[in-house]
Amino acid sequence: MAKLLVINAEEGTEVPFLRGMLTRSLQDIGLEFDEAYDLASDVKDSLSDRTTIETSELRQCVSARLREIHSEYLANRYASQIDATHQIMIRSDEGQLVPFSGEAHSKSLELCGIGNEDARNLSRILSRHLVARNRREINTSYLGRLTYRMLLREVGKKAAQRYLVWNDFNKSGMPLLLLIGGAPGSGKSTIATALASQLDIFRAQSTDMLREVMRMMTPERLLPVLHRSSFDAWQALPKSDGQGDQEDIVVAGYRSQTELLMVSCEAVVQRAVRERVSMVLEGVHIDPAAVRRLMGGDDIVVVPVMLGIFKQGMLRKRIRGRGGSAPQRRSERYLKNFDAIWRLQSYLLSEADKEQIAIVANDDRDSTVAEILGIIADTLSARLNPTLKQVFPAAS
Repeated sequence: MAKLLVINAEEGTEVPFLRGMLTRSLQDIGLEFDEAYDLASDVKDSLSDRTTIETSELRQCVSARLREIHSEYLANRYASQIDATHQIMIRSDEGQLVPFSGEAHSKSLELCGIGNEDARNLSRILSRHLVARNRREINTSYLGRLTYRMLLREVGKKAAQRYLVWNDFNKSGMPLLLLIGGAPGSGKSTIATALASQLDIFRAQSTDMLREVMRMMTPERLLPVLHRSSFDAWQALPKSDGQGDQEDIVVAGYRSQTELLMVSCEAVVQRAVRERVSMVLEGVHIDPAAVRRLMGGDDIVVVPVMLGIFKQGMLRKRIRGRGGSAPQRRSERYLKNFDAIWRLQSYLLSEADKEQIAIVANDDRDSTVAEILGIIADTLSARLNPTLKQVFPAAS
């Protein structure tokens, strides 16, 4: 059998076809060794009468065999792996060159309400489009226009417009303040962390932490309400304030504690506005009745969201789960006060509805994050209505 040479005309190289290298590439996309070796051998045998082959033809041959023997998914994975060898550079508005990142691009698509896997597939389609046209360098406006048209064609007008809105907002320099409230156990910290990562927000603050700082500064004998949990702060109220319906009593204690914390919350928000830095503020003390005090002016976009767990059994399970990251006695104390926590949640959801604050059922982390990203995008759309030419102008 004659030696088969693989020719890369673009790089001016000729190298022998190596079954072992193809086998490793196929293992990288998920095939077992035996499967990868058999397919690589099959490809080699099918080319036994050839002495040379272009790299592009070899890739097509391997992809076709993957599609025939295994699946379209693996064929696409192999194609996207090969695409990575074709480095596409993006020139920023400031003139800097950075490599095109499929991960960063798909992340920007997720902000438009597109699921993770669909976003990755769309980024692969765009990457292959550029590779097929041998594009080595493009600017950010060209990438933006191409992405917009792809979204318009593959997903729809709403997703495409959200993409414009997000990019217009990012260019505006306006900070985003995301307020995430909810009862104990509703998953505020988990969702806040995920959203901060998704939105590249580096400043996050918990109202629990603000309360802890205030406790260090103020003795319990002076402000006993501050030294209780949000759901049992009512026990530190003067007796005259602790009379009446049980839910009213729980709410009275909660609001008394929240009022003490509002000064600190306002202070961290005002600093973020002054420094024009986006921020996530989460905690049980995001009281819908007091959110207006944190809304700021036209220099900041504020998005309040209230998380809820609508089934008692699920909320109990979430609270029990705290035992893994917090002392067991803490989760036990929360469960002992479950009725008060449930009453507190009823108040928070009722007030959120009254104040027209978005309520999100936190049954699943990924779904909750996607829903909140959609809420943010819709809030931005109410303030911004950019056109394609405004956000991604064509080169003159």
